[in-house]
Amino acid sequence: MQNGIVKLVRMDKQPRIPFLQRLSCGATIYSLQTFGNILLWCRQWAATPRFPPNIIKTYQCRPSLPIRIFFPKSYDPKTSQTLLPTLFSIHGGGFCIGNPNYDDEWNTNFASMHNVLVVALNYRKAPSYPFPTATYDVEALLLAAFDDESLPIDKDRIAVGGFSAGGSLTLSVCQLPSIRERVKPKAALPVYAVVDKSIPMEVKIETRHYKPDLGSDVRGEPIDFLNSTSPVFLWSYINPGEDLKQPLLSPYFAPRDALPPHIFFISAELDQLAHEAWCMASKLAGRPEPAVSDRVGRDKRSAGKGELILDDEKFAFEHRDEDGKSSVRWLLVPDQIHGFDRLPLRYHGEDSMEDAKLKETAYQKVAGEWLHEVAWK
Repeated sequence: MQNGIVKLVRMDKQPRIPFLQRLSCGATIYSLQTFGNILLWCRQWAATPRFPPNIIKTYQCRPSLPIRIFFPKSYDPKTSQTLLPTLFSIHGGGFCIGNPNYDDEWNTNFASMHNVLVVALNYRKAPSYPFPTATYDVEALLLAAFDDESLPIDKDRIAVGGFSAGGSLTLSVCQLPSIRERVKPKAALPVYAVVDKSIPMEVKIETRHYKPDLGSDVRGEPIDFLNSTSPVFLWSYINPGEDLKQPLLSPYFAPRDALPPHIFFISAELDQLAHEAWCMASKLAGRPEPAVSDRVGRDKRSAGKGELILDDEKFAFEHRDEDGKSSVRWLLVPDQIHGFDRLPLRYHGEDSMEDAKLKETAYQKVAGEWLHEVAWK
């Protein structure tokens, strides 16, 4: 950075880090995976799930990766013959941790809010299964569910969406010929996705606002909590020497015609990943790409509790082609951090958590309406 201006110099290849650092990263990831598996087991053993899926299925193509299926509350799969518009969802976790179970509440609520079928996909995790394993796991399960005649999938109204790493996988799997030519998803819905892995961490850190006036919870901290986790996750997921600009890894570099015709990017203002998603949305919409020095969002508190901002182009814009066959939409959730609607109370504080859940409902409403009125119309 010179004179307060950050110059964007992208990396070409994934670097090799020193041995002791690799050892530390490996120990960290495997510890997180072990702890996460124990915690998940304890949750399943100790309490009945509040938002269970209607069906859990496995397919022969990936028998170790169960998927979770959610019907709208108003839909009776035993008696109804109606086909449902379908969202295939992909969970996050830095490509290394996480589980489809953690999205059960989101998937349950979205299915009933918009009368859609939600199919939560799964994938094997790095570092045991680095890039591109996850992309092809998602592809295999998506195709298996798509061909499953027992599921009421309206094959003319399909979307793929995901959160964080799952948002990246959304834009990755949609590029594969099998998905583009057979499934033909009308829309992609990446939520606080990592879309450009060639941008150095120090640049990403400089592109977001920091708002100490938001209080003592994680929203007001002077650092992004991804600073410590992202390098470890990306080291685990991407092998040394890998081309960081290949489109399956960094969807920012994908040609427009390799992606679904309708794309809705949703990001969080206090997230170092928001700027790259903003750049990709702008590029695909034919708008000038923001400079690195043009931080996404505002300096101070941007909105009231539970409120979205739809009248400021840093927070929301939409571009539709003249024929209406393709579109790009951008929504920045104000005053919230990466994964805000997934993090537990200990990260948030009560006020921040209430704001997060209200804004989750608000963006779910906007996204579902967009799917029905634009992408699936």
